[in-house]
Parts: sequence; C-alpha cells; structure tokens
Amino acid sequence: MEKKFTSANFDSEVLGAGVPAVVDFFATWCGPCKMMAPVIETLAGEYDGKAVIGKLDVDENEDIAARYGVMTIPTVIFFKNGELVTKTVGVQSKEALKKIIDGML
Repeated sequence: MEKKFTSANFDSEVLGAGVPAVVDFFATWCGPCKMMAPVIETLAGEYDGKAVIGKLDVDENEDIAARYGVMTIPTVIFFKNGELVTKTVGVQSKEALKKIIDGML
C-alpha cells in the first residue's frame, strides 16, 4: 500500500528509508495527478518490501515541495540512500516508472 508522506515524516520515511523511495508530489484538485494515482498505488503493491512508494500533497506540505523545487505536478522524485536520484514531471506510464525503480534496486 502506498504511504502518505508529510512534512512531519518525510525525512524519516523517505530519506531514512534504507531502501529506494519514490514520492509522487500531487494535489487533490490536479487532473493529471488523479491519472497517476492508480499507477502509484499499483507500484506500491508490486514493490512492497523492496521500495517505499507514496504520495505527498503539495498544498499541505509546501515546505517539502519547495525544498525539491517542485513547480509542476504531478512530479515523481526518486531517492536512494537519502539522495535525489532523478525526477519525472507530468503523467508517466507504469513501465517508465518501473524502469527507474528497477535501476535503483
């Protein structure tokens, strides 16, 4: 199941995960974000135990969005060992995201 990341848990849940972490920066009002939601949810199930995958609402956690320069949503940022590896902007296919995750494992 996908995780819900917040300003309060981001550093421990994402940067301190010990496994690759994937964060979908979204907003509830964003149409393209809604298109990404089932992809993120599916990936969270498929990579359970191998990677931490979840969502961060940019309206509720503006400080984290600003920290990583998220100006457009959906933005998916990939972290490994607490470091930003890469990011995608806009709607992405499940296959495109899987390729990036597999490359971090």
